[in-house]
Amino acid sequence: MTKIIIAGIGGVGGYFGGLLAKGFENNPTVEINFLARGENLKAIQANGLTLVRGTEQWIVKPKTATDEPTALGKADVIILCTKNYDLEATVLQLKTCITDSTIIIPLLNGVNSREVIKKCYPNNLVTEGCVYIISRLTAPGKVENTGSTENLFFGLDQKSDERLVHLESLFKQAGIHATLSNNILKIIWEKFIFISATATSTSFYNQGMGAILENPEKKNHLLQLVKEGAQLAKAKQIPVAENIEEITLSKLYAMPASATSSMHADFVNQKPDTELESLTGYMVHESEKLGLQTPVFKEMYQGLK
Repeated sequence: MTKIIIAGIGGVGGYFGGLLAKGFENNPTVEINFLARGENLKAIQANGLTLVRGTEQWIVKPKTATDEPTALGKADVIILCTKNYDLEATVLQLKTCITDSTIIIPLLNGVNSREVIKKCYPNNLVTEGCVYIISRLTAPGKVENTGSTENLFFGLDQKSDERLVHLESLFKQAGIHATLSNNILKIIWEKFIFISATATSTSFYNQGMGAILENPEKKNHLLQLVKEGAQLAKAKQIPVAENIEEITLSKLYAMPASATSSMHADFVNQKPDTELESLTGYMVHESEKLGLQTPVFKEMYQGLK
């Protein structure tokens, strides 16, 4: 039996965790559990989790939904979908669920999640991971996917492991567009260049991507953010595509005009914590270490701080 825990049932964890719960609801060989909290947890416990994609809608039920890790027992796989600022606290909270053979997969914005987890659990198989999806927790117990892509990538750079091959097969059985990659750092960084530019600009200007791209000055600043991100990746010798700037720009143009970012949503909702350090601050601080100039990231970082 494979026991999977999804920690953090927001837009990402709720959607992909929901597909897993739906796919394996009556399967005795795979057990799906949610670690959630607050009103969201209460709604899932009472009525299940509602998934919405276009005109389709499902109500899914995990084996267990709880805010108490000790109620979940030992896990074979833990998929972490919290925000970056909650990552360390969450993995430490899950200590009772983790054995030496537990696989841990972070699906967070940012590029240092594996590093953070490895400090806590140096002996475990910890992959890199990222997703491309526009999904939100729109009400307690309800996740909506409003975009046209829903891709999940995970793996280890230049390595493979049979357990990950099995996990990819489980993801696919649940209808998830999952790819196990041994070139994952390239994928992670290409996403990071895109998401850090998106999150930083939408938060700084408090606008959707359409309004930013329509304004010549703001568009120019956005392009500069992409250039500064690509510059850092290349300085770190991450094998991103040669034409990464054009690739990122085409992704930005493909976004719905009203689309912003989860970081922007946290600023709008005046959350005490945001992804500012992991998405914007990381670009500034890592570039400084390597003697690189990031004038636009720096200005927006100071403004948002």
